Amino acid sequence: MKRYKQGNFNLVYFMKEKPTVSVIIPTYNEKENIPILIKKLETVLSKYTYEILIVDDNSPDLTWETAEKLAEKNPRIRVMRRISERGLSSAVVSGMSAASGDYFAVMDADLQHDEAILPSMIEEMRKGGCDICVGSRTVSGGGYGEWSKIRLFMSKAATLLTRIMLPVPVNDPMSGYFIITRKLFHQSAEKINPRGFKILMEFIGRNPGIKVKETGFTFRTRQYGETKLSGSVIRNFLISLYDIRFGKFISYQFLLYALVGSTGVFVNLGGFFLGEMMGLPVIHTGMLGNLDPLYFSVLFGIEISILSNYILNNFITFYEYRHKGKSMISGFFFFQLISIVGLLVQTGVFLLFQNNGFFTDLIADEALRKIFNNLLGIIAATATNYFLNVNITWKQR
Repeated sequence: MKRYKQGNFNLVYFMKEKPTVSVIIPTYNEKENIPILIKKLETVLSKYTYEILIVDDNSPDLTWETAEKLAEKNPRIRVMRRISERGLSSAVVSGMSAASGDYFAVMDADLQHDEAILPSMIEEMRKGGCDICVGSRTVSGGGYGEWSKIRLFMSKAATLLTRIMLPVPVNDPMSGYFIITRKLFHQSAEKINPRGFKILMEFIGRNPGIKVKETGFTFRTRQYGETKLSGSVIRNFLISLYDIRFGKFISYQFLLYALVGSTGVFVNLGGFFLGEMMGLPVIHTGMLGNLDPLYFSVLFGIEISILSNYILNNFITFYEYRHKGKSMISGFFFFQLISIVGLLVQTGVFLLFQNNGFFTDLIADEALRKIFNNLLGIIAATATNYFLNVNITWKQR
C-alpha cells in the first residue's frame, strides 16, 4: 500500500492502468453503506477499466478506515481522507482533481442512487453526444421513491426555480448523480464554486450551451446512517442559485453583509427610542464641539445595532466561519473596532465631498447634496468594513 499526502487529505493509491471511468463518492459517516456500495459497483463495472475514489471528510465513525480496508483488497479503490476541508461539493471537486479516468461519475454513498444505470450512463458518454449525463428522477424510468409530500414539493419547487433562473437544459438539475467528461471538469475548474449547494448546478449553470443527456432512475430509501439534510439546505440553495446567476456582478457574501447592515438602521432607531424611554442621560462635556451635548440614547442605539449586525453576520453572512463559544467575544471585539473605523470613514468621505463643493453643478439643492454625499460615505464605509471583517473578524481559512 502506498500513501501520499495531497493537499488537505491523505491519498491511498494502488491503480497503475488508466481507467475509463472514475467513480467519485463523497462520504461522511457512511461506514455501513460503503462495503455494500463497493460490492455493487464492482459487479456493474466489471466490463470497464475503472477506479473508485472515496473522498471522506474525516468521519467520526471511521468511514475512511473501512474504505482503506476495502482498498487493500481491490487496487481500483482510492481513499482520500480530508483532514481540514468539509463539504459535499468541495469533496467532489477534490476527487475530480485527483481522478485519472476519461469520465468522472459522481454518486452518493447512501445507496439511494441506483448503480445499475451506471453502464448505460457511461455508454451515453462514450457515444460522444453529451458533456454530462444525469441520473434523473423526473424523466421516463425515474421517480422519487418514498419521499414525503413536503420533501417532494420542496424539490420540485427548487427545480422549477432553478430552471427559471438558469439556462439549465436538464429536467433534474437538483440531482447528485451524474457523469461528466474530464475535459469539462478542467474547463470549469476555475469557474465553479466548490462550496456550492449542488455541484451539478455549478457545472451546468456556469457552462451554457453544453450538451446534457438524462437517464431515469428511482430514488431509493436510505437504510443505514442519517440523512445530511438540515435547516440550512434552503439557505444554501438560494445562495448557490444567486451566486451562479449574479455572483460575477456582486458576491452573495457582500450582498448578505449589506442586507444585514440595512437591518441595523431599524435596530439603531429602535435602540434610540428605547434609550429615550429608559431616560438615559444627556451629558454636556464642553469638549466635543458640535457633538455636544452627548445623548446616551443615541450611543445606546448605535451599540445595539452593532451587536445585532455582529450576531446576524455571524450566523448568516459568515456562517461557514462563524464564531462559537469564547471566540464570539473576541469576534465581537474586532467587529466593534471595525465599526468605529467605518464610522470614521463615513464621516471623512462625507466631509471631503461636502466641504470641497463636489457635485455642486450636479445637485444644486444643498439638502439633497448632503444626503447624496452621506450616501457615498455609507457606501465607502460598508465596503471598508466588509473588507476588514472578511480579513480580520471572520478571517477566511
